[in-house]
Amino acid sequence: MRLDAVVYTVAGMAFGVILGWVIGSQQLGRTATVPAAPVQQQSAAPASGSGQTGGRQAPALDQGKVDQLTAAVNSNPKDTTSLVQLANVYFDAERFTDAISWYEKALALDPKNADVSTDLGVSYYYTNRTDEALKRFEESLKINPKHTKTLLNKGIVLAFGKEDLKGAAAQWQKVVELAPGTPEGEAAKRALEGVAAAVHNNQGAQNQQ
Repeated sequence: MRLDAVVYTVAGMAFGVILGWVIGSQQLGRTATVPAAPVQQQSAAPASGSGQTGGRQAPALDQGKVDQLTAAVNSNPKDTTSLVQLANVYFDAERFTDAISWYEKALALDPKNADVSTDLGVSYYYTNRTDEALKRFEESLKINPKHTKTLLNKGIVLAFGKEDLKGAAAQWQKVVELAPGTPEGEAAKRALEGVAAAVHNNQGAQNQQ
């Protein structure tokens, strides 16, 4: 699984500030969902899958690799390695809609691949398909209940896509317990600290009112 296919980069960047907004919205009884912009800005992901993100140009598509890998797939449609690599090339260019197509083909051939399943879920999320992303993460966890990148991503999607901080924190706590000291574990730890700080700050603001 490619490291940059993980949403957890969001967790290390102004997480407390963003989650503070989420908590404030929940406690004020607002019905609006968390805007997609914070996630896009922190993780460089377009909402439309078009390759354009938040006013900046997405990374260029490596057409040479696309042509090479497409030829390999055309020669052998069951070449799952080339299918995944092709999906990864599109993901790197933030062409998430295209990436989804190739991840789905790869997963159809290798349905027990938790890495591909989770990469597909991340791609769904970046194209505003939050419910499908969460369903895909559940499928990944059926394959491997201890897949830390899935747990981490599920937590972030719950937080940003569903405003479910309690559910998100439960996922991150599992990551901390399963993988202490790893990049995933540290990201989950920062996310939990962000939630705790946001709750504390929000309570302090309420007490001053």
